[in-house]
Amino acid sequence: MKSPASLAALLQKFFTQRLMSQRQASPHTISSYRDTFRLLLRFAQRRLHKPPSRLAFEEIDAPLIATFLDDLEKSRGITARSRNLRLTAIRSFFHYAAYEEPSHAAQIERVLAIPGKRHTRGLVHFLNRPEVDALLAAPNQQTWFGRRDHALLLVAAQTGLRLSELTGLQRQDVSLGTGAHVRCVGKGRKERCTPLTKMTVAVLKAWLREPARHNTETLFPSASGGRLSPDGVSDLLTKHVACAAHACPSLRQKHVTPHVLRHTMAMELLQAGVDRAVIALWLGHESVETTQIYLDANLALKEGILAKITPPDGKPGRYKADDQLLAFLKGL
Repeated sequence: MKSPASLAALLQKFFTQRLMSQRQASPHTISSYRDTFRLLLRFAQRRLHKPPSRLAFEEIDAPLIATFLDDLEKSRGITARSRNLRLTAIRSFFHYAAYEEPSHAAQIERVLAIPGKRHTRGLVHFLNRPEVDALLAAPNQQTWFGRRDHALLLVAAQTGLRLSELTGLQRQDVSLGTGAHVRCVGKGRKERCTPLTKMTVAVLKAWLREPARHNTETLFPSASGGRLSPDGVSDLLTKHVACAAHACPSLRQKHVTPHVLRHTMAMELLQAGVDRAVIALWLGHESVETTQIYLDANLALKEGILAKITPPDGKPGRYKADDQLLAFLKGL
């Protein structure tokens, strides 16, 4: 009789062989999947009273995973979108397990059948030009940190790079001669080049003339010379948004994240009449359909369409109070 499959061995092979070696997944994907399984294993340890290294594969079944996902929503307050991202990581592991442990096909099928949670897709948030200008003027360029932050925010707003792409830029990834551009390897290991404006080129030339701290090749390093963390970028952005809000009060009503700067660039391209396929190419989207979210959020485009059509005739109605007895009954 075959001994129970070891979850530890299978999970280690999933990360080292499938994700790192075969798929060459990005560090962002690996860290996201890692965090998912750390949460899942701790949950299983509390439920089953066994250390994660001694768990058998068959103990991580569909009911346990469904309960785990529900617990994440209740105890950690995550959104349905975050819940679905955790489920995506778990599904990826069980797809791999289907090849390694075919004897557990029934269990694997039940896990893969767990549905994602439906949620309302909100409109994307973006900044208008005065808000972008106020944000770029916020860093104090008399300091090293201010000059770094100004250059980083300008590149983010002008190129629309993802946060991981932005913080991963190296000095050699920047070309400031004819056809100035930045080169990055984005989602799905796709390499792309994004052109730079004359203003961005001028700022980056000045930035690159400064001696690199700790001899790092990172374009926008931390104080210690390493790569900026997502939290580090979020913190500096929050600080500069608060400062910029004094000059542009509308920023107080907006939650500005690094991804909002990416949306801002996409909206500028769309409002300039750039084709959706070109915007998808610029942003490194897998599908043109992904850019549909910018069409949905573009109120100016919809207002322009409305101005070109003949609206139906309508007459304003006149209010007439209900009969007192009917009003009484209506209020019950």
